[in-house]
Amino acid sequence: MKVKGGDAVVRFARLADAGAIAAITAEYARAGIMLERSAEDVIENIRNFFVAEIESRIVGCCAIAFYTSRLAEIRSVAVFPQYKRKGAGSMLVRKAEEVLREEGVQEVFVLTLNPHFFSSMGYAEIRKEYFPQKIWRDCTHCPKLMACDEIAMVKKL
Repeated sequence: MKVKGGDAVVRFARLADAGAIAAITAEYARAGIMLERSAEDVIENIRNFFVAEIESRIVGCCAIAFYTSRLAEIRSVAVFPQYKRKGAGSMLVRKAEEVLREEGVQEVFVLTLNPHFFSSMGYAEIRKEYFPQKIWRDCTHCPKLMACDEIAMVKKL
């Protein structure tokens, strides 16, 4: 697929991509935009990650998490700053949605600090409490639990 500035490929992540994925999420974590994903955590969940690649360089990533057979989350959407606004992020989200549809997932949600990006892809804002599975599984361990600034958004697939 073409992105502004070159050809990009979005594919399932491989174990060898774990370091690059961790580096991308670390950059966003330092800015307070997302939680960092260690290389070990990425390796444990490698089958749920996708990467965007331009000229054999990993430039972005995202992951999916299943909560029920009908509900999933797209998370850890990140693109290196020099590749932002060139289409790689949209390509990653579309690939994740495609895989989720193939799995029979009917509803996907995100927690984001960039609602404009997701609204442009058909997501609508919703209350976080709509996803108690997320809160029970992940949010109780988050350092931002009592001061969460993320916006929940949902899309029917």
